[in-house]
Order: sequence, then structure tokens, then C-alpha cells
Amino acid sequence: MSMTKLFSPGPVMVKDNVRRALLHYDICHRSHEFEEMFQDTQAKILKLFNADDSYYSLIISGSGTSSNETVLSSIFKPDEEVLLIRNGVFGERLLEIISKYSIPLVDLSFPWATMPDLAVVEQALKDHPNVKVVAMVFHETSTGMINPVSKVGALCDKYGKIFSVDCVSAAGGQNIDVVQNHISVCTSVGGKCIGAFPGAAYICARKSLLDSLTSDQCKNVYLNLYKHYQSSITAHQTPNTPNVNLFWPLNVALTNIIEDETLAGRIARYQRCAAIIREGVLSMGCRLLLDDNMANTVTSVYLPAGMDAQNFLDEMTKRGYTFYIGKGDYGKNGMIQIANMGEIYEQDCYNMLEVFQVVLNRLGK
Repeated sequence: MSMTKLFSPGPVMVKDNVRRALLHYDICHRSHEFEEMFQDTQAKILKLFNADDSYYSLIISGSGTSSNETVLSSIFKPDEEVLLIRNGVFGERLLEIISKYSIPLVDLSFPWATMPDLAVVEQALKDHPNVKVVAMVFHETSTGMINPVSKVGALCDKYGKIFSVDCVSAAGGQNIDVVQNHISVCTSVGGKCIGAFPGAAYICARKSLLDSLTSDQCKNVYLNLYKHYQSSITAHQTPNTPNVNLFWPLNVALTNIIEDETLAGRIARYQRCAAIIREGVLSMGCRLLLDDNMANTVTSVYLPAGMDAQNFLDEMTKRGYTFYIGKGDYGKNGMIQIANMGEIYEQDCYNMLEVFQVVLNRLGK
């Protein structure tokens, strides 16, 4: 049986030692062995974000959305507002969380695949002094765009705001420096660029922010940032039973980056793979959604005019390659997304492009 290649932005192809880590012998999560592994994983998460000793990391059992909900349901006191900057599906996911918890909102919505206007952002900060938190997505996966996190972070520093960044599709794929970018709290998950499995999410936050939390201000029982922080600092534990079997692969995947490939090495590999993919599809008559500000790991591609995107994807799947169809109207207009997260290397990209050309030729007749 041939193995399907996942050129999709999660779940991703994983390294063999990450997969083997799922078979780790059973342990109790209230054991010293778990606590040691938990602390080691926390330390590696800090390195992933280039964090200094003013930051602390936590691990949440759930998808990337669970880490975002943990943060946004926990860091607000009554009447404190959030300024949301959004320009795609995952900015809208943050909006859904914010709305569900009835957090007072200043909503800055920009068209998909367009950069947020920094002048508009700064004016909103001037006009809304009750804003406590600015929230945005680092890598808006629905388009493959990298948002101007460093510039928004500078504005947050200038106006004294907490900066919350969804790094779910960015951590391990983009260079994220929480100190230089003035990021107060950020989130991600194993089953994306670091090459682990879905279901093990994590948070990196300033200790000062975590220390300021109270139990009363957290609005969720399970996704409760105060409980997670207190359990960790007092006992090196999680407040509820975690998905222990996914902690091991998360730890191994982080070790592969921090101690083996290096973070810079992984980012460079992703950049090389993305360049191969983009050059290849352009040479076949496709066009890209974005001209610049593209992520290192996701390429949004319009197929040649008249070609049905879902039909194309089905044909590629039959040949062992999985992509995503574009979100919303993008897919209806012939856009697909090709990712190169996880265990995707240069030769894999060249091999995929050969099949890509075969399918284009077949469907273009």
C-alpha cells in the first residue's frame, strides 16, 4: 500500500520517531516521569518562540482553537475591550470565540488576502481607550498571508496594550520572536509546522500576564488559563487529565527542531519547498492568489481557467497527494491550497509537481 502525501495545512506528515512516540509505554499523568517530560516540553516551546525568561509556556489538550479559546475566555475583566484585526477565516474564528464570551469588541475587518491598514489600526487604538487586548492571526491560513505582526506589536507597545497572536499555522514555519514583536501571549498546536499530531495545543505568554489572572475572570471550566497556570507552577501538572499519549510526540517533534534540524534550518527548508512549488505551478499556467507576504508553508493557487477544483483534487488524491480546496468563493473560482508543512522535502515537491502536470494535462483535454 502506498502512503498518501499530505500537502495540506494540517494534519501533516510526521517523522518516524514522532509516530513511534505514540507507542510510548503507558504512564500516569500524576507521575514524576510525566512531570519531567512536561517541563522539558515547556522549555522547548519557549525556544520555538525565541522567548526569554519573562515568558512561560503551557500545554492544552485540544486543537489550535482550544488554545485560542483558553486565552480569549480568560484574560478579560468586565468592560475590558478587545481590538480584533481580521482578514480571513481564522480571524473570523477568533471573532466567533470573542462573541461567544460576550467580550466588548472593536472589530477591524479587512478584505481577505489584503494587508491590514496600520493607520486604521492606530486610529482605532486612539479612539478606544478601553481596549485592553489587540488580537490577530500571524499566518492567515485561508489565504496563506503573513500579517504584519511586528508592526502591530510595535503599536501595542506604544499604546500599552496586550498583544494576543494566533500562531497556530506559523509556529515552526515562520520566525516568531515574542520579545522583539512585543507579543504578550501566543498559541499554536502540534499538527502543523512543527510536525506532530493534532490535539496537543500550547500557549506561550508573559509571566506578568499569567500572574495577573484571577479565577473569577476565567469564563471556561476546562479551557481555563488560570487553572492551567496554577497547576503548572505548583505541581508541574495540568488541571485535568491531559491527552498523555500526544504529549510524547509533541515533545519529540520539538526536539527534532530544537536539537536536530534547528528552527532556522526548518524554516529554510520550508522556504525552499515553497519556492519549488510556486515556480512549478506558475510554469504550468496557474496563478497565485498573493503576490507577496506569502507564508513559508502554504501556497494558494488558481488552477487554469475552466478547471473544476474539486475534480482536480479528487484526481490528485487518487494518485496519492492530498491538498485543500480554497475556502468559500475561492474554491468555487478554482483555487486550491498546497502546503509544505511537516515531513515534506524538496524531492517530494518535485515528485508532486510531476503528478500535478499529468492531472492538469488529463483534465485540460
